Amino acid sequence: LLGRKPANLNQTQIAEYLRGKRIMVTGAGGSIGSELCRQIIRFRPAELMMLDRDESGLHSVQLSMHDQAMLDGDDTILASIRDRESIVDTFVQRKPQIVFHAAALKHMPLLEQYPMEAIKTNVLGTLNLLDAAEASGVETFVNISTDKAANPCSALGASKRIAERLTAAKALEDEKAKYVSVRFGNVLGSRGSVLTVFEKQIKDGGPVTVTAPEVNRFFMTIPEACQLVLQAAVVGATGETMVLDMGEPVRIADVAKTLIEQSGKEIEIVY
Repeated sequence: LLGRKPANLNQTQIAEYLRGKRIMVTGAGGSIGSELCRQIIRFRPAELMMLDRDESGLHSVQLSMHDQAMLDGDDTILASIRDRESIVDTFVQRKPQIVFHAAALKHMPLLEQYPMEAIKTNVLGTLNLLDAAEASGVETFVNISTDKAANPCSALGASKRIAERLTAAKALEDEKAKYVSVRFGNVLGSRGSVLTVFEKQIKDGGPVTVTAPEVNRFFMTIPEACQLVLQAAVVGATGETMVLDMGEPVRIADVAKTLIEQSGKEIEIVY
């Protein structure tokens, strides 16, 4: 589906950077956050703190990592990044050294209808985390962004672009720590991705709906996206925004055709 080989990043560098550190992941219950947690735990951190406001998300990520989910340990933190006081208290108490910030609202059409929600979570939520990071002595802060932040034309893109600029501004303010942003394209198989829609349409016997024949997107896999985030923590210079080279954009219609072929069914594509 990618139309290219998945990118392989420097595992040794990542391992040396993360081993023995106290690490926090925000949005740990989401598709990117949960895969980040599963990858980080392999590198033997001193502590992994999984923060989310979605208790079911925390339950499923803990279950995927430990084959049980009692939700009674220090590794899960139930909090909203919008709640400034709670976030600052958590950071001061738990003292994370590395923060991967994956918590966000991301569904573009919904945020077009409710742009203030994008501001509250993606902008003010990020600012709360950046201020808490500075106050508690975080060493590395990685803000997870999107390619929609480039020349943004949507509430989602604009909110994430502001979050990138806030991250870069904090890099100028707090010279003791490293603050970087990472952008990626559409993540295949993440919650709400086109892949899950197509799979359901194929299962239901079709038709598969595509906006227009020529629509294309940059795609990457969840593990690829998460390796990129971990690599960014190591190689990024403070204030930078990094982007993975995702090769050529893939036509959405081609993704649909490939999935239909794999299913072995006769299914129509409707534009």
